[in-house]
Amino acid sequence: MKFESQVVHAGDRKRERSKAIPSTTPIHLATTYFYETAETLDRIFGHEEEGPSYSRYDNPTNSALEELTTALENGHGSLATCGGMTALHLAFQAALLDRPHSILSSSSIYGATVKLLDQVMAPFEVNVRYVDMCDLAAVEKAIAGEKPGCVFLESISNPILRVADIPQIAAMTKAAGAALVVDGTFAGPMLMRPLDMGANMVVHSATKYLAGHGDVLGGIIVSDEAHHENVRMLSRIAGGTMSPFESYLTMRGIKTLALRYERQCQNARKLAECLASHPSVERVNYCADPNHPDAATIKKIFAPDIYGAILSFEIKNADKAAVLTFMNRLKMIVPGTSLGDVHTLLLYPVMASHRDVAPKMRERMGIRENLVRVSVGIEAVEDIYADLDAALRHS
Repeated sequence: MKFESQVVHAGDRKRERSKAIPSTTPIHLATTYFYETAETLDRIFGHEEEGPSYSRYDNPTNSALEELTTALENGHGSLATCGGMTALHLAFQAALLDRPHSILSSSSIYGATVKLLDQVMAPFEVNVRYVDMCDLAAVEKAIAGEKPGCVFLESISNPILRVADIPQIAAMTKAAGAALVVDGTFAGPMLMRPLDMGANMVVHSATKYLAGHGDVLGGIIVSDEAHHENVRMLSRIAGGTMSPFESYLTMRGIKTLALRYERQCQNARKLAECLASHPSVERVNYCADPNHPDAATIKKIFAPDIYGAILSFEIKNADKAAVLTFMNRLKMIVPGTSLGDVHTLLLYPVMASHRDVAPKMRERMGIRENLVRVSVGIEAVEDIYADLDAALRHS
């Protein structure tokens, strides 16, 4: 073999010489795969046999992550995508492929999801309507009136932390012949499994609790049997799959998910209790609050004794300038746009997650100018509270 050929082929594609199995899934960066015979490759392209052929269709590292997330959510199959919003977009498309092009969405959702619905889905003749998913009578009326192909809600709403009765809504959705898509990012599979409650697809931003360390951008769709092939088919055509390196990092992060999330939930509960009596805090939103407007639903659908690791609170008499001053005074807490990291993050919805949502719609969502959201990390809760307390007292 000449040099020009050696630099292309030498060292690659070595045949397996042993039965050794790596203890963690390696990062498979190859884009193209081949087999001992062309007939095998033909069967794989025809979906008669499992195996990778091209990385947009399948990748061994991604497949390992997908197997893991399918198990965590008790689903039929998963798809790892390059971002949470990509996952949500694909889930909507998969839901509407053979249904009326109409989405009935919760009125209390992430700001970027509002933009996805209004600026991406609606211009392609998808009818989008919003309803308070915590008002079951309103949901039933809206489903009957709109006859949607897809119903969408968040497991815990961002950032007001409302919790809808997923089993009841799933029953209504199924009776209407629609698909129920749930964004499970805030809760995660340790807190609830929407597919077990009747949802058809659950979507996660893998960037958040699954990966958990602020170093991954990715998304996950876990589907039931009826929708999984639609999801895979759309991804094979349109792409948007997660890179193998992000899949590797997400799998590594998930190994400590139970430990991280338990500590984060414990910290969040203690922090919410402390903030509730703080002289500079007007109101705290947290799912463990016995006076939470959805307390009965929370008791019904949450796993025992965990209530999530996110809270939000309103600073007394604060306008935007005062909130920004408060954020500038934080020493340990990261005033950044994300959630689910091992470190505590504080986000100002008016500035970040809901910046592009119209002020009147923000008001209807309950997002006031003095509201901040805290994604509680694994630090000592005393240090988290001390940082917030010092910033509040001087703001």
